[in-house]
Amino acid sequence: MSTSAQPEPQTPQHYLPQTDNVGSDGSPVRSATDEYTGRKRKLVYPPAPAPSPVPVIDNHAHLDFRDGLVHVTPTQAMDAATTVNVVGAVQVATDLESAKYTLEALDQEPRLRGALAIHPNDTVELARDGTLDEALETIKKLAAHPQVVCIGETGLDYYRTEGEDNWEVQKSAFKRHIEIAVELGLALQIHDRDAHDDVVATLLSMEQLPEHVVFHSYSGDADMATILNEHGWYASFSGVVTFKNNNASRAAAQVMREDLLLVESDSPFLTPHPHRGRPNAPYLVPHTLYQLAESRDQTVEDLGTVIFDNTQRVYGKFMVD
Repeated sequence: MSTSAQPEPQTPQHYLPQTDNVGSDGSPVRSATDEYTGRKRKLVYPPAPAPSPVPVIDNHAHLDFRDGLVHVTPTQAMDAATTVNVVGAVQVATDLESAKYTLEALDQEPRLRGALAIHPNDTVELARDGTLDEALETIKKLAAHPQVVCIGETGLDYYRTEGEDNWEVQKSAFKRHIEIAVELGLALQIHDRDAHDDVVATLLSMEQLPEHVVFHSYSGDADMATILNEHGWYASFSGVVTFKNNNASRAAAQVMREDLLLVESDSPFLTPHPHRGRPNAPYLVPHTLYQLAESRDQTVEDLGTVIFDNTQRVYGKFMVD
């Protein structure tokens, strides 16, 4: 019996370089140099992966960031994602400017939900200016938008910001974000970089936590995964789990309780293998889902269905056809 050849994977049209994209529209632009290797990155979006056999929601994306010269609107990003069965995404703000972008994106695109916070590194800068408390109150007010479902990304980052005094600022702001999430009844998305012990200690120090606590782009090991399992905290895996040398992430994925797994792009960062170093977008999430299923020895259909249900448990229903 003859079989027809499979078509070559194509980059979604909106992610192809176009002359009318040249120039600045005021969006933050990702560096052309890889922050880990120092090498120049190939600023061409990869071809789309095979579609997921079940619907997927991207738990964490930064659609306000441009990568190179390609400008993509929230609706264009989600149109491209939908072609591979990524049917929704959480657009994540890290400062007041991106919070404004997020609310505008939510009003434009019903397939998006929003998360608002001040990134831990930015809290240090705002504290120096004496404007941190005001910024946090603004985040709380903006989070009243009906499509905002999460406070995040917040947490601790000891990689980019050094010094005990700066870390204390981050911890204080982290606690205030947690309180806001509790006050508003929203989920919490955590940024945890080189600060595992203190992130866990801060969470356990609080009188009350939100019902749903998510470690975005989970970077812990299998031992830390057992702590998340114990407390019912979610681990959202990004393209990092696909990196060839990251056996620790795959081991953690094996340990995590199935009902606490989420998946994300963290676009435009952390592009999954086999396109590491190139621009990232929600349409590439299936690569990460395939790796999670392989690491856990599950079918993509079974694991993907569970992750889809987990995501809607955390954030509520998404608009899915």
